[in-house]
Amino acid sequence: MAKIRKQDALDYHSSGRPGKVQVVPTKPYASPRDLSLAYSPGVAEPCLKIAENADDVYKYTAKGNLVAVISNGTAVLGLGNIGPLASKPVMEGKGVLFKIFADIDVFDIEVDASDPELFIQTVKAIAPTFGGINLEDIKAPEAFEIERRLKEELNIPIMHDDQHGTAIISSAALLNALELADKKIGNVVIVISGAGAAAMSCAKLYISLGADVKKIFMFDSKGLLHAGRKDLEDNKLIFGSHTSGDKTLEEMFVNADVFLGLSKGNLVSKEMIASMANDPIVFALANPEPEISYKDAVSVRKDIIMATGRSDHPNQVNNVLGFPFIFRGALDVRATTINEEMKLAAVKAIASLAKETIPEEVIEAYGDKSISFGREQIIPKPLDTRLIYYVAPAVAKAAMDSGVAQNPITDWDAYEMELKNRLGLDNKLLRNITVKAQSNPKRVVFAEADNYKVLKAAQFASEEGVAFPILLGNKKRIEAIISEYALEFTEFVIVDPKSEEEQERRIAYGKGFFEKRKRKGFTEFESIQIMRERNHFGAMMVETGDADAMISGATRNYKDVVKPAIQTIGTQKDVKTIAGLYILMTKRGPLFLADTTINMDPTAEEIAEITNNVAKTIRKFKVVPKIALLSYSNFGSSPGKDSIKMAQAVDILHEKYPSLVVDGEVQANFALNNDLMNEKFAFSTLANKQVNTLIFPNLSSGNIAYKLLQEMIEGEAIGPILVGLKKSIHVVQMGASVREIVNMVKVAVVDAQNK
Repeated sequence: MAKIRKQDALDYHSSGRPGKVQVVPTKPYASPRDLSLAYSPGVAEPCLKIAENADDVYKYTAKGNLVAVISNGTAVLGLGNIGPLASKPVMEGKGVLFKIFADIDVFDIEVDASDPELFIQTVKAIAPTFGGINLEDIKAPEAFEIERRLKEELNIPIMHDDQHGTAIISSAALLNALELADKKIGNVVIVISGAGAAAMSCAKLYISLGADVKKIFMFDSKGLLHAGRKDLEDNKLIFGSHTSGDKTLEEMFVNADVFLGLSKGNLVSKEMIASMANDPIVFALANPEPEISYKDAVSVRKDIIMATGRSDHPNQVNNVLGFPFIFRGALDVRATTINEEMKLAAVKAIASLAKETIPEEVIEAYGDKSISFGREQIIPKPLDTRLIYYVAPAVAKAAMDSGVAQNPITDWDAYEMELKNRLGLDNKLLRNITVKAQSNPKRVVFAEADNYKVLKAAQFASEEGVAFPILLGNKKRIEAIISEYALEFTEFVIVDPKSEEEQERRIAYGKGFFEKRKRKGFTEFESIQIMRERNHFGAMMVETGDADAMISGATRNYKDVVKPAIQTIGTQKDVKTIAGLYILMTKRGPLFLADTTINMDPTAEEIAEITNNVAKTIRKFKVVPKIALLSYSNFGSSPGKDSIKMAQAVDILHEKYPSLVVDGEVQANFALNNDLMNEKFAFSTLANKQVNTLIFPNLSSGNIAYKLLQEMIEGEAIGPILVGLKKSIHVVQMGASVREIVNMVKVAVVDAQNK
């Protein structure tokens, strides 16, 4: 875990706009009319509608997506009773997590009320504002009474995350750990250190999952909870049924199956872990120092299944795996509460997700090449973007089944898409490309198959059913990488262009290549020899029909891939100028950029040809191109070489392709901002259009722009796609991620289908 320096933390919170959150208007507010609609007199109309029908508040206001994070600062994690004011940075942080993980808006509210009754009445008084309430950092035992009363007296989802968040995540971890240990929850002995709000909630949820309360041994600061103690509060009585309290925590470890720590660091010794039963399950969740360090625990028990609250060890029990998505599901069906059924549904959904194949972007985010379900992966990683559409629907369905949903979901597929789109996790274009590729998978040559990322991408493409991989390279090396990283292919072929086995084909390909290049500087001998090079060999596989598409470039310079493709495949009929097209997946939809990789300084005629070919390619993705030819000038405002060239290209396009939605020359900000375009250039073909395609005047501007955008936007990237080749050969960027390679494979397959 990266070291956090004191000053770094202070600077983070104070630099720029102080704090971590802000309120952003969701409706236009630029004109006097907008302001009149937002406030007086326009605001009166929705007010009257809500007065007539209270449920209309969800239609006309933000209530349905607004959660209050409320605390009195009496039990701030790791800091104790620091009061409401000092707790505000924590509550703002919780609001950030709600937003980035589940697109839920938050007002953080710090209440100066340590008296439970005053706190309850304060929250009840402001509750009409919110669709849900997340109670945070309130000390026990007051927290139990506060949550109980508020759930009884309000009809919106309420959850004290300090209690239930840890319970839900650790329960999911426990289910999977028990499965790996081949133990039944009703049979295991569970030892718990800590008897606060979180420990109580964990133990109760374990019981709901089938744990035997008689086999749960809970310790507080005074020892084991048992029947002889007269100091037990009501909430502890359920765990105080043991007749004797003469055993210490250390003694209870002997032959115990499960240890749950929610107390203080360094409380458990190596000897205590060593004394546990086979396949011990140890959840040492004290923060920042666990009850026993991960290093110490695994040093004495190789069969251990361990989780902590830390991100620098496997199996981090992190509440962010639960609360954003639990509230998301509860809000989306307008649940009147968060009940036991909804919590159990979240547990099972989280546990189930941990068993699924881990997306490559999650693996890369955690710097690990081999994450899979097992002792070091019993719960999902916090950055797993699938959580929102695994957990939220499970919670929503449980709310419906248990009768607390006021707005039931009827179309679950549409709901899943809505959840993905909330965070920009899905894009219609990429989804359509994937579906189309799966409908008719093709044989794809991976020219750099001796590279782990390329092999992993080939595996994913095979698993997704979009491609049949042909792996080019040294057979022994490829097989060694497959074995080292335990890659699994349902179907693949390894071809080594340099091997004796491929001599006959190498000669045939060389002779075919010679026929294409014999008047362009190649001898027959040179043509055969160059077939030992994988990009030429792979291109000839595509040219001869032995393969349908080829992917290369992850480890090679761009020109080293493009040149063999042009020499071998050639351009489509009537195409003189090929181009590189890049697709950026943004929250406004796909953005197409060309030419970003090929032509240094194209003429107006070449710009027009590139634009038309790009438009044809975009249409094949079922997208209508709306194209801006870019410059530093707006419609002749600053004449110069590039601006004149782009204006001439527009004239050519308007004359040759009158149905094409294209205009320019125009500056990029006007192209992408409808308000600016309408205000200044209402005459333009692009007025009232959402531009989705940008054409650049030269390679320098195109290449710089796409690389800047790629680094700055929050979205996926595909490209560069070669536009104009006769057959499907595409080049990924050097160092491309596995996900980027897979996306390019899908594009290559669809391109092969179209050609």
